Amino acid sequence: MRRVLALVLAGGKGVRLEPLTQDRAKPAVPFGGSYRILDFTLSNCINSGLRQILILTQYKAASLDRHINLGWRFLCRELDEFIDILPPQQRIDEQWYKGTADAVYQNIYTIEKSRPDYVVILSGDHIYKMDYSEMIREHVESQADATIACLPVDLRSGSQFGIMKVDTDGRVVDFREKPANPDPMPDNPSKCLASMGIYVFSAPFLFDQLIHDAADNESVHDFGKNIIPSTVNTHLLRAFPFRDKNTGDQCYWRDVGTLDAYFEANMDLITVDPQLNLYDHTWPIRTYLAPYPPPKFVFAQSGVEEPRVGQALDSMVCSGSIISGGRVERSIISPNVRVNSWASVEDSILFEGVNIGRHARVRKAIIDKGVDVPEGMEIGFDHEFDRARGLTVTDAGVVVIGKGAGLTELEEFALNRYGC
Repeated sequence: MRRVLALVLAGGKGVRLEPLTQDRAKPAVPFGGSYRILDFTLSNCINSGLRQILILTQYKAASLDRHINLGWRFLCRELDEFIDILPPQQRIDEQWYKGTADAVYQNIYTIEKSRPDYVVILSGDHIYKMDYSEMIREHVESQADATIACLPVDLRSGSQFGIMKVDTDGRVVDFREKPANPDPMPDNPSKCLASMGIYVFSAPFLFDQLIHDAADNESVHDFGKNIIPSTVNTHLLRAFPFRDKNTGDQCYWRDVGTLDAYFEANMDLITVDPQLNLYDHTWPIRTYLAPYPPPKFVFAQSGVEEPRVGQALDSMVCSGSIISGGRVERSIISPNVRVNSWASVEDSILFEGVNIGRHARVRKAIIDKGVDVPEGMEIGFDHEFDRARGLTVTDAGVVVIGKGAGLTELEEFALNRYGC
């Protein structure tokens, strides 16, 4: 792995994740309480033995930069190991990155300085575990020009992915980006073979294709739309079937590009036996952890007219949080959260620093950092009321409150309803 360079594309706007991406890039969105989305790709790199990593950022990258500087600066530069952030430099072009291929092309000088034999292109906004070394090894042994990670997806969702056809030897013979009518797999007519947006390139081939694509005025400069389809018939492109690190056969991979998909992926973690095992010590997911104390659960008061019990059931509760006489069920509680007496939180995701006031009720919601939910407030019980107050309600009925949202104007409602 010494001559392999990993490029992580982490510059997407993440418009479909607003308001969670209102002040941060999509890869910087918190996930699973303690993590950021990008942590999964970076952990895969480290666990796979990759020690030369460049992160290409673009939009709203401040929080992502801060997270990387706090939690991912442990590699040794003297041993030629690094995780470096590359913001847009406009060294070649005065425009923002036009596509995934253009993002790599505009940083081609920095990439060439590492003198890699192979370049791994990764997305920083997916949730999964994958040993990239297996894919790289197969790429080298097959002498392919490029290798594309793939997995079967339902035919009805195939229009959201790059869809490929593969022959019996694993060679890619056709590739279409987000086709309206995806071609089914020969042995499974209900599935199609989708690209995961993970590529291993032989470096000389990659450089040649990037330079050729940059000169094409008709191109949108994207790997899935231009680079891959234009080389399928002229070069050796191979498919690499993704196999989950824990199960060996069933693969867990989530594109958390929408609020509902993001919510469902988080809720996957609190099941009794989740496919994505965060407690697997052989494949740790690294992140930055602030020095908070352990979580605390206080009050077990009974035998009174209005008992209060601080408890969390079927939930994940992170460090620094206090469940102070409130009840949490089927939820993810991030660090430094407080759930106060007689409050209830169900089927929800609370980001760092959220405070749930007394008697407040929260159901099926995502609440971003630092939001203070007033006493007696209800969220997720009356969607018309939620929308009337400017809150986002998804198609699946998830209420989303953005970072720094002001809920104090709702206190009058709470006072009138609960008198608290």
